[in-house]
Amino acid sequence: MLPGRSGHVGVTAKDNRLFVDAVLYRYRAGIAWRDLPERFGDFRVIHLRHSRWSRAGVWQRVFQALSEDTDNEYAMIDSTIVRAHQHSAGAKGGRRKPSDVVAQD
Repeated sequence: MLPGRSGHVGVTAKDNRLFVDAVLYRYRAGIAWRDLPERFGDFRVIHLRHSRWSRAGVWQRVFQALSEDTDNEYAMIDSTIVRAHQHSAGAKGGRRKPSDVVAQD
């Protein structure tokens, strides 16, 4: 699905991973291409590659493939990853003790 050089499977996969991480970082942070951290490499190369992939329809194919996943398990949120407020757990409930209940005749 992702373009790469034939015969360079390991290198291409690693390079694609770093490139996709850079693009995701850029959009998540809402920054300009030139503000990408140096660990991703030269921002001009990343921007050029992003533009090429856009023109070639690579991103469209990626999003199409992800949207066809009917399970969507990767997008589900459960309580194991959602942080609760510090006072949301362990507090005493509003239940009364039997001695607090007044009998009415």
